[in-house]
Amino acid sequence: MSDYFNAFEVGPVSVRGPEAVAPEVFRGIYAMPVFVSVPTPDLAASAEFWVRAFGFVELFGIPGQVVHLRRWTYQDVLLVPASDETETSAATGMSVSFLCVLGELDAIAEACAELVPGGVTGPRDTPWRTRDVAVTTAEGAKVVFTAALEFDPDSPEARDLAAVGITAPEPETEARR
Repeated sequence: MSDYFNAFEVGPVSVRGPEAVAPEVFRGIYAMPVFVSVPTPDLAASAEFWVRAFGFVELFGIPGQVVHLRRWTYQDVLLVPASDETETSAATGMSVSFLCVLGELDAIAEACAELVPGGVTGPRDTPWRTRDVAVTTAEGAKVVFTAALEFDPDSPEARDLAAVGITAPEPETEARR
């Protein structure tokens, strides 16, 4: 018995694989259910990197205090001034992952390789059917962009998930549409 249920259609991207299309950047103001704060010694340089490398937009900024960046709905990053007491994510081993689509990964990897030579790992495929690009930023933040690969319900990965109670959604048929 499992308390899990299929919710593949929830979220900004419900299609897996090369057909998935990235949603537009969401510029609305909402109560953020989760966000990442990244301490940085240079707000402007960090904001420029996150925009150029990762495709975020600057939603707003308060000079010397915060830069609010966003990609999709609920992909919020607050760049904040670093202090002498600030621990970087590299020191803690922490990372943050953002959902993207397969069509974005190569451009992200190329932009990051140009901006932070040697700071990019991947793309690499994971056992849970994603393709990931990991980047270590100048601030020491480990940022992972992860895109869902096509899901084969007859694959070993599908069997592994089913063994823990997570089953693939039924294929959509004309009768169900």
